[in-house]
Amino acid sequence: MANDSMVFMERLKQQGGGDFLRSLVESVLADLMECEVTNQIGADRHERNGDRQAYRNGYRDRTLHSRLGTLELQVPKLRSGTYFPSFLEPRRLAEQALAAVVQEAWINGVSTRKVDELVQAMGMTGISKSQVSE
Repeated sequence: MANDSMVFMERLKQQGGGDFLRSLVESVLADLMECEVTNQIGADRHERNGDRQAYRNGYRDRTLHSRLGTLELQVPKLRSGTYFPSFLEPRRLAEQALAAVVQEAWINGVSTRKVDELVQAMGMTGISKSQVSE
């Protein structure tokens, strides 16, 4: 436990700068994902274990929009089976709400350019014409 707190304090010292809080949250979420994957597969990184359920297979990029801005996450992948972080589940509701707003605007005759501007005003990166039409 003391070793974990020392590692955490070292990270705090290294982070410094304007994006300190965002990078700290990214680091904490990365640690959380590593713990979840370890529990799911039954073994730590590089651990040889007879109870192992699966093997790690790199990472995939995932962005998470939050109050701190856009967080860049590295979600662990598994060779067999799937892993999806538990803290990303509520995001589906936000995506559904955004899709409903886009659908409503399109039905009411709002142009695709204005829908893109609306999505950007909501803090997202934007939406293409084909995505609006779909």
